[in-house]
Amino acid sequence: MKIFTGLDEFRTSVGSHLGFSDWIPIDQDDINAFADATGDHQWIHIDAERAAQGPFGTTIAHGYLTLSLIPRLSGEIFSIEGLSMGVNYGLDKVRFPSVVPAGSKIRAGAQVISAEDTPQGVRTVIRMTVECAGLDKPVCVADTVTLFA
Repeated sequence: MKIFTGLDEFRTSVGSHLGFSDWIPIDQDDINAFADATGDHQWIHIDAERAAQGPFGTTIAHGYLTLSLIPRLSGEIFSIEGLSMGVNYGLDKVRFPSVVPAGSKIRAGAQVISAEDTPQGVRTVIRMTVECAGLDKPVCVADTVTLFA
């Protein structure tokens, strides 16, 4: 894990890749829980029998499930000491180039795209690229925007 001693040090990391999280499993129970939480019970996510005959040969995680894990994954990659707050400001761009089959493992890498001073703090864009073990394409690429102060 990369630990920054403050925002001044973090600002110097623009353009840098900060490393990778650990691999975490995504199993059918995770997918079902997300379906229940969001009300998205599409068969491709929860019906193993039907999904076995579908385009991916198995159930797949919701794209938004993968996206929702970014805070957990980024917390394994870096931290900034001495902050009074870190607030999710939004997303600039999100893509799901590939799917996460049930029973897979994912991890994320983080690259600092920008760090802009604002009256409220430092607004950062960090590109999170989520990979799935055994796949060539990333499963999620998201430019996350966070306000640190």
